[in-house]
Amino acid sequence: MEDTVKIINEICKDNIIKVVISNKKNKEIKYNKIVFQLKEKNNKKYYQIEKFTDKQVFHENIETKDLNYKVLEYMKEDFKQLNAWSNNTTYDVKISKKGKVFLGKKKNNNENVVNKGHNKEKNYILKEGMLIQPLIDLGVFTKEGKVVNSKYDKYKQINRFIEIIDDEIKKNDYEELTILDFGCGKSYLTFVLYYYFVEIKKINVKMIGLDLKEDVIKKCNEISKKYKFDNLHFELGDINGFKYNNKVDMVITLHACDTATDYALYNAIKWNAKMIFSVPCCQHEFNYQMKAENLDILNKYGIIQERVAALMTDSVRGNLLEYVGYKAQLLEFIDISHSPKNILIRASKSNLSKDKKEKSLQQVQILMKEFNFNPTLYNLLKEDNLI
Repeated sequence: MEDTVKIINEICKDNIIKVVISNKKNKEIKYNKIVFQLKEKNNKKYYQIEKFTDKQVFHENIETKDLNYKVLEYMKEDFKQLNAWSNNTTYDVKISKKGKVFLGKKKNNNENVVNKGHNKEKNYILKEGMLIQPLIDLGVFTKEGKVVNSKYDKYKQINRFIEIIDDEIKKNDYEELTILDFGCGKSYLTFVLYYYFVEIKKINVKMIGLDLKEDVIKKCNEISKKYKFDNLHFELGDINGFKYNNKVDMVITLHACDTATDYALYNAIKWNAKMIFSVPCCQHEFNYQMKAENLDILNKYGIIQERVAALMTDSVRGNLLEYVGYKAQLLEFIDISHSPKNILIRASKSNLSKDKKEKSLQQVQILMKEFNFNPTLYNLLKEDNLI
């Protein structure tokens, strides 16, 4: 043990940027990995500690002078391996079963590897090191919880979607939620969402996935059982006409094609859902209807008409949501270079003024008149005397 203390004290004198402690000695140890990262705020440096369990990450901040003390606290009893980086040197410490300490040391060849500790790193909700089985099965994480290099863009996209939901969730202290996921498909995002709600946010969730394909529903229910996601199940059904008589708190609809998004939004409104998250897809309705006498330049080029019509579709949906009492936002949730279908509608129940709601409806009606639009969502709401 004296050798371990001596080596770690020596390492910690070298202006360490990052330390990773791993290879725990037995399964009873709570944490799988401990990461120390040098940070700076208000011109004061400190170390942020991230302690990873199978499902969560715990944070702690310490003063720079306490680094060696804290590192030794974990290495003494719990772990057999340490990797550390300074500006110039990479350290590799391993402790054998017999307690013998081995130290490897080399000069850094790639400054970007060590200097990243000084940069502002993205604080993802789904962190590396967390053993999230859906992300492992999706091929985004390795079995050790590391991001697969070729899947890093996918990892960022999933985190971005979770962040958009998290921004809304943290406004209230939810203890339980009922969530409907329309058009869930066989993507693992539904399972990742369930993990986020139950394991990270500690919310008692009942979640239902809906899809038209019987084989998809069967497979998803099998996966849910394998993960022991007890309150996540999948049902066969169409967005248009799906009946659910109980309370619904959140509706999610990802890539529901064309007017299927409108039916999903309509159902969410009818259920008086607190939150709606929708990523529209394949928006043909306005493109087919679009006739502009005063702005016929928008009809001149097919690609322009298609894109403008799609943007107008989402603008109309946002305004109609505002009219029926939701605060609506249209957000870019992935970079357009990855997909042109990168707009997400986020809506939450809100006490909007009557004037604002009336103005939102008027803007829709002006657009309808100018371009000869006949929006599905507008007609559904009108049939129910909501307009």
